[in-house]
Amino acid sequence: MRQEDIDKVRASVGRQLGSKVLIKLNKGRHKIDVAEGIIKEAYPSIFVIEVEGDTTEEPSKMLSFSYTDVLTKDVRMKLC
Repeated sequence: MRQEDIDKVRASVGRQLGSKVLIKLNKGRHKIDVAEGIIKEAYPSIFVIEVEGDTTEEPSKMLSFSYTDVLTKDVRMKLC
């Protein structure tokens, strides 16, 4: 993993602030979570996605990921 690759991912996420994305989280042992959210914040090392709750009883969640999670394909994102 090179610094240039991380910078490219960081720039791409920064351009998509406020956009709705579909995320697939690889949780290991063939477990994959799929959620839809909005990219809220981008910091030098991480970015934050707000995911709406499924029901009115379940509040929205803020999930944070590192840019290396995207490079290692632990997190896959697709614009909606």
